[in-house]
Amino acid sequence: MSLSAAFLDELRARTLLSALIGRTVKLQRAGREFRACCPFHNEKTPSFYVNDEKGFYHCFGCSAHGDAIRWMTDQRGLPFIDAVKELAAAAGMEVPAPDPRAAEKAERADTLHGVMTEAQRWFTEQLGGIAGAGARAYLDRRGVSEATCRTFGLGFAPDSRGKLRAALATAGDPLLIEGGLLIAVEDKEPYDRFRDRLMIPIRDQRGRVIAFGGRIIGQGEPKYLNSPDTPLFDKGRTLYNLDKAGAAARKAGRIVVVEGYMDVIALAQAGFGEAVAPLGTALTEAQLERLWRMSEVPILCFDGDSAGQKAAIRAAQRALPLLAPGRSLAFLTLPAGQDPDDLIRAGGAAAFEALLARPEALVDRLWRHALEDGELATPEQRAGLRRRLADMAAAIGDTDVRQQYQAEFRERFEARFLTRRRDAGPRGAPNGPGNPARPFARGFTRPASTAARGIGATGIDRVLAKSVAAGLLRFPTEITRHMEALAGLEFHDPAIARLMAALVEVAITDQTLDNGRLSTILATSEYNDVAHELLRADSLPFSFTRKDAEPEKARVDLDEAIQVMVSRPEVDAALHAATGRLQARFDDETFAEQQRLLGLRGDVERRLANLMQGGEDGREFEGE
Repeated sequence: MSLSAAFLDELRARTLLSALIGRTVKLQRAGREFRACCPFHNEKTPSFYVNDEKGFYHCFGCSAHGDAIRWMTDQRGLPFIDAVKELAAAAGMEVPAPDPRAAEKAERADTLHGVMTEAQRWFTEQLGGIAGAGARAYLDRRGVSEATCRTFGLGFAPDSRGKLRAALATAGDPLLIEGGLLIAVEDKEPYDRFRDRLMIPIRDQRGRVIAFGGRIIGQGEPKYLNSPDTPLFDKGRTLYNLDKAGAAARKAGRIVVVEGYMDVIALAQAGFGEAVAPLGTALTEAQLERLWRMSEVPILCFDGDSAGQKAAIRAAQRALPLLAPGRSLAFLTLPAGQDPDDLIRAGGAAAFEALLARPEALVDRLWRHALEDGELATPEQRAGLRRRLADMAAAIGDTDVRQQYQAEFRERFEARFLTRRRDAGPRGAPNGPGNPARPFARGFTRPASTAARGIGATGIDRVLAKSVAAGLLRFPTEITRHMEALAGLEFHDPAIARLMAALVEVAITDQTLDNGRLSTILATSEYNDVAHELLRADSLPFSFTRKDAEPEKARVDLDEAIQVMVSRPEVDAALHAATGRLQARFDDETFAEQQRLLGLRGDVERRLANLMQGGEDGREFEGE
């Protein structure tokens, strides 16, 4: 039945939500709202709120949310139209007469639902009969209990071409064909689609049987056979067990995607009711959207074999264009040769729970796949890796998320390969004609370009420069690692500029520099007062400027700060050049380059802001 938005809005307005929910839930007044322990998940402290003015309920514990109609469908389990009719009767409203064509379609769907329900009932009877002995033996071997069989409505299709057709003869062949239960062949009698198979009902979100999956019991192919797409069943939009997993997912705070029906059933029997499965195909965009409505980070659990890992990466790549803040994926990789049932049998539910506690993030899964997708011994092969990473990041639709992945991939690549090349060189050797500049990587910063030095005096933040100088005074061993970049910078504060030059000069002549030796050298120089002033400063907003900072974290933050200090003028120089070209002549390529550089500039600013959050009291710092 098709109902107008105006009618539904009027129905909601006439329904006092607190009175409706208060029939079954004990509500307490909380200001202008009501609160209670949530009826959708177990809790001791009330986090379920009802707001009559806005006409909705919301649970801050499990995120259950909805209006009066949603309450009737989710909590009472009514079909949508039945919920509307009951609310309309209570509100003194008359439900509009349905459109004839819509009514015919709805009636046909209701009839199909009835046929599917009858088929499921018949299959269940066959499982308990003589013909179902083989299927029962299979379930026994899999450890599926009778209670679980009843919960999931399992059944059996006998090895016959016409027994189901005969049992449901009153429905007529056309309806059975439309529901996918019979196969129609030109000029021949229709025959049963499912034969000698364990029958697994597939339900929609409201719990109605809409299709079946059949697992072969004897010999034959395919191992699993699904219903075809029908007016009730769209394989690419349906997830097995979605009707039962919703409430369990809210309670557990997660949704787990496994490969097949029996994985879902085994997990549910072990206490993991929040599992769903696609229906013999890779996850589709529509299925991902459904999963994200239930959890921000669905957990995909695939077998450790080659097929399982291919399925995992296909899902990851399909999700990339859809990623957004609060929408990602995580992955579990099962031991080779094991499915969830094997794992639980070997180690109990605790073994699977232990895996769930440490899923692999999407960015880690993509990085691992890119590394494993080819040899990395030559420059050309490493260039191929960079291209694969760039292509994956470029597929992400959301701009902010895409830029974060680009930055993350770039940092990982540089840390893995450029740092290795740096470490392979002579230890402690200063740069010079015979020892060229080391590459840019975490822990070592390349010198600024000529263009960057040209705007460096205005591009380097004064507070950042003072803080880096203070950090180098506290950790003088870091000076040698960054002296190329430090020597190439121009600071607009003359005192800081002279101090930095002196520190680099000292480091070149004495590469075993420590705090004691540096203090001795500074004590006899003109820079002693400036150095002591920086070390006494308590307003600098970085971890590496504090006396009580944890040394390892302070060194890491100092490395990052130097990279930011160098890269900021670099980006500004490139952005200035691109903007100048764009002003002279607009073209799409230059505009795209300018936008990319603006994104990089924002990334540098965020890196700086993250460093400042590590400063004393986490306060913001405006600069001088």
